[in-house]
Parts: sequence; C-alpha cells; structure tokens
Amino acid sequence: MSPRANWSYPTAIRFGAGRISELSEACAAAGMKRPLLVTDRGLASLPITANALDLMEAAGLGRAVFAEVDPNPNEKNLEAGVAVFKAGGHDGVIAFGGGSGLDLGKLIAFQAGQDRPVWDFEDVGDWWTRANADAIAPIIAVPTTAGTGSEVGRAGVLTNSVTHVKKIIFHPKLLPAVTICDPELTTGMPMMITVGTGMDAFAHCLEAYSSPFYHPMSQGIALEGMRLVKDNLRLVVADGSNIAARAEMMSAAAMGAVAFQKGLGAIHALSHPVGAVYNTHHGMTNAVVMPPVLRMNRPVIEERIARAAAYMGIDGGFDGFYDFVLKLRADLGVPDKLAALGVARDRIDEMTAMALEDPSAGGNPVTLTTENTRALFDACI
Repeated sequence: MSPRANWSYPTAIRFGAGRISELSEACAAAGMKRPLLVTDRGLASLPITANALDLMEAAGLGRAVFAEVDPNPNEKNLEAGVAVFKAGGHDGVIAFGGGSGLDLGKLIAFQAGQDRPVWDFEDVGDWWTRANADAIAPIIAVPTTAGTGSEVGRAGVLTNSVTHVKKIIFHPKLLPAVTICDPELTTGMPMMITVGTGMDAFAHCLEAYSSPFYHPMSQGIALEGMRLVKDNLRLVVADGSNIAARAEMMSAAAMGAVAFQKGLGAIHALSHPVGAVYNTHHGMTNAVVMPPVLRMNRPVIEERIARAAAYMGIDGGFDGFYDFVLKLRADLGVPDKLAALGVARDRIDEMTAMALEDPSAGGNPVTLTTENTRALFDACI
C-alpha cells in the first residue's frame, strides 16, 4: 500500500542581512496599518527593538509595543497583551524576538478576536476548527534568535500558570503572513543564549529526522538542518559577529520547525515539563536530555542515525554520532545533567506524568511508558 499523509509548508520569508529595513513593506503586504510589536522584556530596551520601532514610526505605523512577556509565557501574559491590542485598535502583530516573544505575539493576534478560552484551541484533534478564523489578525514574525523556528510555525506554546503544564495552541492562521529572517539581529545574543537556541534547532531536526511518521520532505530538511548546526554553531559561539554562520544557523532554525511537522519525541516530552516546573531555558534543557534519549531510542533509530552521520561527515555510525553530540555539548558548555539547571528528583513522578501527556510523546520512535520515561528523568537528573 502506498503511503498517505497530509502535508503543509510555510510562508513568505525575506531572508538576508539588513532585511529588517523592509519591515514597513512587510506590514503593507500583510495589510497592517496599526501593528502592535510584541517582544520580551529583555529585548524591549535594546537597539534592535528601537530600530524596528523607528522603522514603524517612519512609515506612519506608530510605535506601539507590548513587552510583558515571560521566558515561558502564560495565559496571564496573553490576557495582558490582548487587552493592549484591543485598547490600541491594532490590526496586526509584529512578533519580534526569540521563542517567547514570537509565540506570545502570534497568540495575541489569534486570541484577540476569539470569544472562547485559549485552552479550547489546544492542538488536540480538530479543536482548531473551534476558532473564528476571520477574526485572527495578520502576523509578521521577526526572529532575533536562531533556534525555536516559531517564525515558520502554525502553533504557539503557552504555559498554564495554575497547572504549570505547557500547551500547544494550533491554528493554520498562526502561520505568519511574512517572516523577516535577518541574521544581523542575532549578533547581540549572549553566548549561552546562542548555545541554547542553537541546540534547540538541532533537537528539532534530530527528533523530526528520527520520528517514525512518513514525511520524506521533512526528513530531508531535518537532515540538512543538522548538518548546518554541526558546521556553524561552534563558529557563532566563537565569533558572534560571523554573519555568514549566523545566517546558516537562522536557516537551520527555520528548517527544524518546518521539519517537525513530521513529529517530535522524548527530548521535547521531557523538556516541556522541566521548563514548566523549573522555568529552565527550553533549548538548553533539550541539549541536556538529548544523550539519554538517543540511548533509549538506539534500537529503533541506529541505522537511520548512521545514515545521517555519513551525510554529516561523521565517522563511526551511531556511536560516532552519539560521541559528536557529547563533544558538541562539552565544547559549548552545556551541563551534563539537569541538576545543574536546578532540577531536583523530588518531582520526577509529577514530570513523568506530564511528559506522557505531552503531544511530543507520541512521535518518539520508542513508545513512552511510565517506566521508561521515569528512567529517562532519573538518568537526566
């Protein structure tokens, strides 16, 4: 029987150094006349944000900004952003920043026109059809990190502030109308943010490539995305001003998010509850839990990973790939265990239950159970 699948690929992307100068043109293309720029607190006062606001103002688009965005945004951040969006009479969102700013910006554009709680639109079955699609405001995405890939995604991650569970909110119209990928915006990232976001991109590609679902286009994109991270992440950590390497990392980030339409797995199933409970950096958490997940999945993915290693120029098949991951983490200063991120053993049972409920769990090559998931947490902590 021939394979059957439903596929969707992304949007208009303006890629290249200096292309933030086209922000007003992107707004016009998306039909925005009064956009709200959404970013996080850390970025709000930086020159790259001031420049974006200057470009908006010079084009007669105002300079409205919302920056009350937590590192792991929750529904309280969303409610505050929606209130600002409505009060200002805005007609679109410029989502500007890393994963938190991009996700919350997209969700503000989505939720401002809805009359149901945001949790009603979780990525479960066809829940996305509950939304009033005509009321979703247009979105322009401007990533300032190279990791999350939210700039080409149709979902946003939101943490429930009561249960501390991360939920994925999905709708096809969460896909930005225009994305501006300007690697110059990433040059000011702190070194460890460069490391964490870069490892996030690698984790997206690795898990998509390893996923058992049928999607050869995504699998090919994931494979090349891993190679780009291998060849460029160390370069941007060593020299943050290396625009060519920054551009390759920005490509890898977008490729990872496109690729994980094929699925994610235990790396993300573990990192989501850890981030929700301990507020750890998502990409860094992915990097820490990666080796134990690779070891668990080895019986199913060994041959596939060996092919990836050969493509990436890594000798030694699965073992060579695994050793490459360990050395990359060590070279970049990634902690070996979650304890270094403040994670304790006393909440393993709680996080195990959360991981098994996470949507990423279903894409792992080895079926996750209470026993093997708890063992993973034990090995990681």
